[in-house]
Amino acid sequence: MSGSARLLLLCPGQGGQHAAMFDLARSDAGASALLDSLALPSASELYANRHAQPLIVAATLAMWAAIRDHAPAPALVAGYSIGELAAYGVAGAYSPATTVQLAAARAELMDQAALSAPDQTLLAVSGMVLARVQPLLQAHAYELAIETGEDSCIAGGPASQRAALEQLLAQHGARSTHLPVAVASHTRYMQAAVAPFAALLQQTPFQPVQAPVLAGISAISVRDQATAADQLARQLAAPIRWSACMDAAAEAGISYALELGPGSALSRMLQQRHPQISTRSVADFRTLDGILRWLERCSAA
Repeated sequence: MSGSARLLLLCPGQGGQHAAMFDLARSDAGASALLDSLALPSASELYANRHAQPLIVAATLAMWAAIRDHAPAPALVAGYSIGELAAYGVAGAYSPATTVQLAAARAELMDQAALSAPDQTLLAVSGMVLARVQPLLQAHAYELAIETGEDSCIAGGPASQRAALEQLLAQHGARSTHLPVAVASHTRYMQAAVAPFAALLQQTPFQPVQAPVLAGISAISVRDQATAADQLARQLAAPIRWSACMDAAAEAGISYALELGPGSALSRMLQQRHPQISTRSVADFRTLDGILRWLERCSAA
């Protein structure tokens, strides 16, 4: 490997899941056996929060298991929303089974928190600087959930206000897209889930990480259990600074990045923001060999 080549592994959040998201990983016998060993919910409700979170984590971990033995060691791991928990599994802090169990517990706690203000949703907003977007969100009880760029974000709030907010955004020249997520992740609506999830994380065995993990709410590199538990719990009710995470990866000298899937939203965002970083998603490839050949070329560059 080149002395200067540094790999970032990206772990996605909700939105890119699909019925075939385990197929490529299952072409490896070890990854297939791993998936069979995990207590996974039914894939019949891919967008139900309680199903989506553990399934997405399992898909991410299985993909890494399928290529890990022949791939370069990552210099950094980053995850988007539930992907941040998966990132700790990829980094070796938690076993795959433990990571999936934590994902299921996280989803349950979030669903319980949502009962205090039912009928929540998320909205992707773009085409307007965030300083101008935020007052419009607040007018309809929405909050900034994820910063994805200077003029793009994810917002969370009551579904009953969505149509009115979308109309207001359009009047001001912004674009909006409804996301198939039924909890207002990373907003005050999830505050009740923070303390119990923190307690669970503090009680869960944590192994030394094989690469630092970027924290979504602060873009700091994390290696220890106390900081990991704090950051993972707080991000349930605090906005994710994903644009800052992408910048932190560039500042860390990352030269290439692979999104472990499902989906390719993170690789597209990173490629657009930092085009000097060679970036792909496993969704771009038909075979595991294709992924490994690309990684080999990048590591030698």
